[in-house]
Amino acid sequence: MSRPGAEELSWPLAGLLAEPAGSSRDLAVDGVMLDLGPDMAQEAPLRARVHVSRTNRGVVVHARLETSLAETCSRCLRPMSVPLALDLVEEVLPSVDLASGLPLDAAAEPDAPRLSAHHELELEPLVREAIWMAEPIAPLCRPDCPGLCPVCGSDLVAGRHDHGEEPLDPRLEALRGFSPDEA
Repeated sequence: MSRPGAEELSWPLAGLLAEPAGSSRDLAVDGVMLDLGPDMAQEAPLRARVHVSRTNRGVVVHARLETSLAETCSRCLRPMSVPLALDLVEEVLPSVDLASGLPLDAAAEPDAPRLSAHHELELEPLVREAIWMAEPIAPLCRPDCPGLCPVCGSDLVAGRHDHGEEPLDPRLEALRGFSPDEA
């Protein structure tokens, strides 16, 4: 069973594979929401322009992807949106010989993305991986986000606040009035 939008990232390329090297197709994606896993969610649907070119081995995919992620600021913990504009370039090889219908040996390049047995380009795994790689490690709602007060947890966006004088360890009480300039 496919997820909503997954079928919109799959295209039959048997006709392109039958054409000479250099032949190409332009494809468009608009409004696709992906399942990015339990810890990540899209905030805006995926939009993409995809250019697929035939090579002597398979196809080269050039895609410009745009979406945004629903994130939480790593300093102030407010919900925020992270816009993503990604370029994806990937060579995708056939898994089945077009003329004979026999499976091709993938042992020489086991990590290369492959077309399906029906010569379909399944772009969803490549797009999902590109989004995972582009997710910021510590997203910020703004570059100068002050975060939360380490004492009371209040949001410091409203400005600094005072907690009064903190209790001092009794062993350090003798140093309270010390100033290095008085030495």
